Amino acid sequence: MKDRRSGEHWGGRLYMREISLRIDRHLVNTRVTPNQLTYVMTVFGVLAAPALLVPGIPGALLGVLMVQLYLLFDCVDGEIARWRKQYSMTGVYVDRVAAYLCDAAVLVGFGLRAADLWGTGRIDWLWAFLGTLAALGAILIKSETDLVGVARHQTGKAPVQESASEPRSSGMALARRAAGALKFHRLVLGIEASLLILVLAVLDTVRDDLFFSRLGVAVLAGIAMLQTVLHLVSILASSRLK
Repeated sequence: MKDRRSGEHWGGRLYMREISLRIDRHLVNTRVTPNQLTYVMTVFGVLAAPALLVPGIPGALLGVLMVQLYLLFDCVDGEIARWRKQYSMTGVYVDRVAAYLCDAAVLVGFGLRAADLWGTGRIDWLWAFLGTLAALGAILIKSETDLVGVARHQTGKAPVQESASEPRSSGMALARRAAGALKFHRLVLGIEASLLILVLAVLDTVRDDLFFSRLGVAVLAGIAMLQTVLHLVSILASSRLK
C-alpha cells in the first residue's frame, strides 16, 4: 500500500500504516465490519468542523486530532477488508464520500473559526464565505478526478492507468511537474489544512487576534479556485479521457 504512486497519503506512508497495523490485530477477529469502520472514519472527518469552532489552540488541536483519527480509520477499514477479503462497493462509495466531507469540514470550520463566532465583536461572515469557497474548490478538484472514472465507464473503457495522467504536451507536463514539486495544491486537503490551521492558531495566539487565520483562509480559497481550473486543464490535456 505504501508504494502506491497516487493512492497513498504521505501520512500513511510516514507513520499511520505503522499505527493502523497495531489496531488491526484487535479488530480482525471481532464482528466489526470494514463498512462500519468506514462509517466511523466519516464521523471523525465531519467532526473536524465543530472541533475547529473551539477558540484558540485547543480547537486547532482538536481539529488535528479528528483528522488524524479519520486517517487512522481510513487505513484500518481497508486493511481489515483486504485481510478478510470482505470487499464492498458500498464501502468504496462511502470512503469517497468521507474524503469529500473531511476536506470540506476542515475548510468550512476554518472559515467559521476566522469569522470569530464566539468573539465579543461583530461576526465577519466574509471569512466564513471564503472558507466555504475553499471547501467547494476542494470538492470540485476531487470530483474532477472521480468523474474521469465515470466518463470512462459510461463509454465502455477500462479504468484509467496512472501513466495516463501525464499531459500529452511537453510544456503542460513540465508545468505539472513544477506544480507537483511545489505541492501548494495539497494545502486544501483536510490533513494538510488541519496542520496549517494549528500553526496559524499558534501565531494568532502570539499576536492576540485572528490575522493569520484570516490570511490563511484567503490563501486557501485562492489556491482552491486556482487548482480547480488547473486540475481540469491537466485532465483535459492528458490521456485519461482517451
